[in-house]
Amino acid sequence: MGYTITEKILLAHTDKKSIAPGEFIYAKVDFCLGNDITAPFAIEEFKRTGYKRVFDPKKIALIPDHFAPNKDIESAAQCKLLRDFAKAQNIKHYYEVGRMGIEHALLPELGLVLPGDLVIGADSHTCTYGALGAFSTGIGSTDLAAAFATGKCWFKVPETTKFIYYGKPDKWISGKDIILYTIGKIGVDGALYKAMEFTGEVIARLDMDDRFTMCNMVIEAGAKNGIIAPDKKTIEYAKTRADKRKFKIYTSDKEARFSSIEEYNLSKLQPQVAEPPLPSNARPVGELSKVKIDQVVIGSCTNGRISDLRIAGQILKGKKVHKEVRVIVIPATQGIYLQAIKEGLVNIFIEAGCAVSTPTCGPCLGGHMGVLADGESAISTTNRNFVGRMGSVKSRVYLASPAVAAASAIKGKIVHPEEIL
Repeated sequence: MGYTITEKILLAHTDKKSIAPGEFIYAKVDFCLGNDITAPFAIEEFKRTGYKRVFDPKKIALIPDHFAPNKDIESAAQCKLLRDFAKAQNIKHYYEVGRMGIEHALLPELGLVLPGDLVIGADSHTCTYGALGAFSTGIGSTDLAAAFATGKCWFKVPETTKFIYYGKPDKWISGKDIILYTIGKIGVDGALYKAMEFTGEVIARLDMDDRFTMCNMVIEAGAKNGIIAPDKKTIEYAKTRADKRKFKIYTSDKEARFSSIEEYNLSKLQPQVAEPPLPSNARPVGELSKVKIDQVVIGSCTNGRISDLRIAGQILKGKKVHKEVRVIVIPATQGIYLQAIKEGLVNIFIEAGCAVSTPTCGPCLGGHMGVLADGESAISTTNRNFVGRMGSVKSRVYLASPAVAAASAIKGKIVHPEEIL
């Protein structure tokens, strides 16, 4: 009997000899994380359990990134709760302002998640790490509390849908365009509680940043996790960050069972934009060319990595942001921020008329650093465009790649990057 990558990783973290989709299992976790919104609830629940110490202070990360730097007294109290707990429990991986990054960019950058790992986080976009060939998924705060105490978590083994991508996409097609297109095809519940396994010649050509972007957004199709089989790019990325920790490579067996197989030829795919109020409302950029925008956000756990900033910088270099548009650029980690400074990208952004922020999730969830007013529209490289996601319930958010977002910033309306270059 053959297994998928997801099934192999889950099985390896149990004492069982076999597993099957739909089966409930109790599995060991290699790493778990919480942020300033979800971890406070987990900490309070952990204290109620009667446990005195966490299962392993080296396998937990607490990262205040949503309302940090603190936007008000309440958020300051949330972050302080994390800080105090991390100190009391001697948690090694606590990162705050000045060392902090957006969690799903920071953990891979630091080598805290590796191929073959089982990772859980009290944040829905924990699925990002599937790009490394790890099983990673979001959980609730009470499950995180249980993992703090025991180092284990309950799972239902998901079925797997295999996605195969063919062709030679246009130079402007990124991982963001591919995942928006995919979600547009299957819908926001098209992979409900399933693993989405990405493969094919297009995936093989993607760099790690684009792979992180694709796996980051599988939750927008309802998936339990996204995953890509490790290759030379993955192994090189992991080896440079793993320090002395060993990791294991898993691939799906030839006779593995898939609930379905979806195949797409992307040779003629155009850059995608998801119009509100769902990420599944993906359209070719040309179909939304009359949409005027008030704000652009380039960043987030989806598209705040260095390659994203390079693409935006390539388009914005020597140009000016439209006088009626606000542009906020947010490097996802301090390391990425520093690299952007070294490469002159921050100069390009500021000279173009952008605001550059320290790492934060702020505008993505309508928290701070870019909240929208009634009637305003934004194009953003973030992952969700639900009603009220970035502020007023009467505002509108369009999701796109860094290239489309940067080009739109210059024109003041949604445009294809080729209209700028």
